[in-house]
Amino acid sequence: MDGLDPAELWRDFRMLVVDGLDEARQQIAEVTGLPFSRVRALRRLRRFGPMTHGALAEAMMVDRPAATVAVDDLCARGLMVRRPHPTDRRCKLVELTAEGNAMLATIDAVVPPPPPGWADVEPADLAVLTRVVHRLRTAARPASAGPGHAGPVSG
Repeated sequence: MDGLDPAELWRDFRMLVVDGLDEARQQIAEVTGLPFSRVRALRRLRRFGPMTHGALAEAMMVDRPAATVAVDDLCARGLMVRRPHPTDRRCKLVELTAEGNAMLATIDAVVPPPPPGWADVEPADLAVLTRVVHRLRTAARPASAGPGHAGPVSG
């Protein structure tokens, strides 16, 4: 493939995926009754484990008051709980409940439809894409230590 530009390919691929996220978010909201900001909070806790409000805000890329509103709502729904921080009495940790994990299973079951043309992709091309995605996911795993914190309880 002459003239292959990896940056352009990534931009096009990313746009294809991101443009479809609105439909997925709408489906998740309909199934769960949760605004997507709450879904993001649940997913961050699953990924990084219990964390402070500050660490959760950073992981969600929102300010602390917005994270607190999300935590208050999710605690009221029984999807998350606040617990004392083990080493810092000034902080609380938030963590998922069994109901929160069940809600995440419901969220994960929502699979938005693929983009137009997906059904027409040749099996050999899908096999190549599968290998590339697997390689990229494998390479990304070590980098999942979390945003701006060294462990699940800092922040």
